[in-house]
Amino acid sequence: MNRRKNELYQLRDFLILWSTQSVSQLGSSITAFALTLWLYEKTGSSLRTAALTICSYAPYVLMSIFAGALTDRWDKKKTMLICDVLAVLCTITVFGLYHANCLMVWHLYALNAFSGLMNTVQQPASEVAMTLIIPEKHYQKTSALRSLSRSLISVLNPLLATALYSFLGLDGAIAADIGSFLIAFVALQFFVKIPENHRNEKKESILLLAKEGIGFLKDNPMIMTLLLFMAGINLISSAFDAALPGYVLPNPKGGQAVLGIVTSCSGVAMIIGSLLASVLPKPKDRVKVVYLTMLFSMGTENFIMAFAREPLLWCLGQVIGWLLVPVMSTNLEVILRCFIPVELQGRVYACRNTLQFFTIPIGLFLGGFMVDDICEPFMARYGGQSILKALFGSGKGSGAAMMMFLLGISGSLICILMGKKLRKYHYRES
Repeated sequence: MNRRKNELYQLRDFLILWSTQSVSQLGSSITAFALTLWLYEKTGSSLRTAALTICSYAPYVLMSIFAGALTDRWDKKKTMLICDVLAVLCTITVFGLYHANCLMVWHLYALNAFSGLMNTVQQPASEVAMTLIIPEKHYQKTSALRSLSRSLISVLNPLLATALYSFLGLDGAIAADIGSFLIAFVALQFFVKIPENHRNEKKESILLLAKEGIGFLKDNPMIMTLLLFMAGINLISSAFDAALPGYVLPNPKGGQAVLGIVTSCSGVAMIIGSLLASVLPKPKDRVKVVYLTMLFSMGTENFIMAFAREPLLWCLGQVIGWLLVPVMSTNLEVILRCFIPVELQGRVYACRNTLQFFTIPIGLFLGGFMVDDICEPFMARYGGQSILKALFGSGKGSGAAMMMFLLGISGSLICILMGKKLRKYHYRES
């Protein structure tokens, strides 16, 4: 009992920050999902809907290197508070435009881009803050808890967003977002103490600091190879995310409610995976765990989704595909936290963000473009052929099914080819 109390005391700041920030992230995700439903209703386009997320990630990818160098020098708590305030102002602007009947698609793109810029600065500050308040012996446990919260968000977000949007429209989603922001803001301002890292007192230029982050990755090929591998995984996953609404929404057995349920199944799988990651012993080789879990995910979910015709099977595909993702992310996070010196983490994490996530907007664009302009027209023209009809079905949505088949092949090849490179690296803890 005393050991448990001591552990809770050591993790007090982490538990408060983690839980309240997770609530805030849930609120933001609800608004994002509701806006996706609103935009697909307006346009019926997978590409224009995916562009919402593209606009969020573009500044994240382009500016992360410099943002990370800045957050290494700035007060982490103040940085997080200011970025959260500016991001919620974007949500309030959407609310005002919607009620004035002035909300247009380009407004959403512009506001998402600004919100993404705030996240670009806030995210590396948050990562360093977590390192500063978590004792090293609790890295695996806290990483699993963070995976658990992301999983819960994945479950609750589509269900709550669909329910709020159906009954209250955008008003309900935005109200949930603002309320969750207030909870996180008050907790961070008044109840969380984040010590400053004084080991990095240098005052070099931002360009030089960013160069140090890039230099660290160049000097550590294991980390660089892992990040490039994850970039390939993110390319396939984001293309899948772009194709999914175009696959479920127009399907006779689909619709908004089914999309919410299918999407939430990935979160259910991640909850189970997070619990699994929290109780598993330290693996002999964390690098091997990272690429083998992704090979399993890429080689199952996309093919199940491509060939299935029933919502129950779509849900099963999501569960199988996402079950081991928390195991992967937990091991990757432990490698990064233990391998990167804390005084460099802001700039290195920012460089990581650029390298690991630059493929997300590319994948979203390619996924939406391929569904709208390649696969759906192809199936409309040739889908009457017996083999294509048997594989991917017919009507609108069959092109998205074909796209998922192509993603299954591409994802499996990435895992196999990059896995060969990763086999020469090993990360074992003493």
